[in-house]
Amino acid sequence: MQDKYFNNFQTDVSEIVLPKKFTFPFSYEPHSLTKIAAKELQQLLSKKSLEKEISGKMYGVLVVKNKNNELGFLASFSGQDYEGEEPANFVPPIFNRLNKEGFFKKGEEELRQINSRIENIEKDTEFITLREKLKDQSKKADSEIKNRQLAKHKSKAKRKEQREEAMISLSPAAYDHLNEKLSKESRKEDFNYKKFTKDWKRKIATIQKELSVYESKIQKLKKDRKQKSILLQKKIFDQYQFLNIKTEKKGLETIFEPIGNPPSGAGDCALPKLLQYAFQNNYEPISMGEFWWGKAPKSELRKEGRFYPACSGKCKPILGHMLEGLNLEDDPLKQYTAKDKVIKTLYEDDFIAVIVKPAGLLSIPSKEIKDSVLLRMQKKYPKATGPLLAHRLDKMTSGIMLISKDLESHKYLQKQFMDKSISKRYYAILAGELKSNSGEVNLPLTVDEDNRPMQKVSFEDGRKAKTKWEVIDCKNDRTLVKFTPITGRTHQLRVHSAHPEGLNAPIVGDTLYGEKDERLMLHAQFIEFYHPKTEEKLSFEVDPDFTL
Repeated sequence: MQDKYFNNFQTDVSEIVLPKKFTFPFSYEPHSLTKIAAKELQQLLSKKSLEKEISGKMYGVLVVKNKNNELGFLASFSGQDYEGEEPANFVPPIFNRLNKEGFFKKGEEELRQINSRIENIEKDTEFITLREKLKDQSKKADSEIKNRQLAKHKSKAKRKEQREEAMISLSPAAYDHLNEKLSKESRKEDFNYKKFTKDWKRKIATIQKELSVYESKIQKLKKDRKQKSILLQKKIFDQYQFLNIKTEKKGLETIFEPIGNPPSGAGDCALPKLLQYAFQNNYEPISMGEFWWGKAPKSELRKEGRFYPACSGKCKPILGHMLEGLNLEDDPLKQYTAKDKVIKTLYEDDFIAVIVKPAGLLSIPSKEIKDSVLLRMQKKYPKATGPLLAHRLDKMTSGIMLISKDLESHKYLQKQFMDKSISKRYYAILAGELKSNSGEVNLPLTVDEDNRPMQKVSFEDGRKAKTKWEVIDCKNDRTLVKFTPITGRTHQLRVHSAHPEGLNAPIVGDTLYGEKDERLMLHAQFIEFYHPKTEEKLSFEVDPDFTL
């Protein structure tokens, strides 16, 4: 029987050479078979009405070979909810949470009922009345007790004054008589004050006792809800048992144990679902690709039809197990070498150096790559103290960097960065033409937790990010611009260029927010700062090695 999830290619692929290794999903150029599979799926997706769609989805294709040595592909999407009828035969989820007869929906209904019972108690008029009464009476008690205290302190002060005057004006016998009288007044006032506070405490306690009947019910329900929620979550996690080509199983909790709790939606992304189905049905994985289709979310940068790497937050730990045993393409990061990258020195004295970092060289070492500006500066200046790098540039960004040779110089330069007295200027080539010749982008940025190191726009959680820009030249649907960053957020210029609410024109060669090219066309062209010892204003500029 033909597997409905196995899609035969509509295009003739008989002459296409198969890849020798399976796609490395976190950094890849899609194989021609992957592109054809994606195109055929996109043709189906384009027939679906997306007018009411709030946001698009990440889709995935997995080119496979069946037992009969026939080529085809499997299709999937990230998540479980799909608006309307599915336009293609997407492989089933690893665990179907949407099954109305399944334990998840039943457990969800139990939690809903508990929430409803809590809500009903909290809306009970008697409960609301008691809560308001307690609030009002507590406020009234505090006020009246405070007034009594003030009156008590005034009476005490007045009695003290009377005693002092009596010692001067009265005879000893008359003074003793007055003192006894004042002492009785004091004891009576203390007694009345204590009785007054006890009466208020008794009133408040009576209300609290009535209120506690309701609150104890709420607390019991919340405790029950928490226990049921934990058990339900545990049961859900147990359903996610991921296979690899060696048919080895590993559960979600086990996979994420070294990191922490599994994030929401882990296991529901496109690629884990595709690989799971392939391994369950003895299909041989050949190549893969994930692409975005539909409306882009406001915060993340997604372009319809563009391929993207698998997410790092949810998928990387899972795929670490699922890809075991596959002949995988090499991780580009581990194959990377910067031995041919030469650092140029523009200026140097006993305190600082001004260098030009080439594109492709890291500023600081990563887990995979040690060669970097920092490592080379440490070797060049073995007697230097302090952090050496006054700031950083992205790996694929070229341009001017400041080096401090001692801790005091580093602090002085850092202060200038903090108070924005250092001026910087970047040149970049953008993919597309801009609507005006100059302007300003104000889009707050924060890290995209599921897709590190990518950043995203967030008006709720993002940090202020501001960039001034000016067009220098435009040719062949590309624009050379000058950027003046007012703030210095991670990937600021790259996101401000690519985002639809920014310039809506990604920097050429930006593999994270745009499309691959010979290099990232971004260059730190100019810097102006005060020397940490002489306090002389210094400026340096170096033009990029790219042009329109």
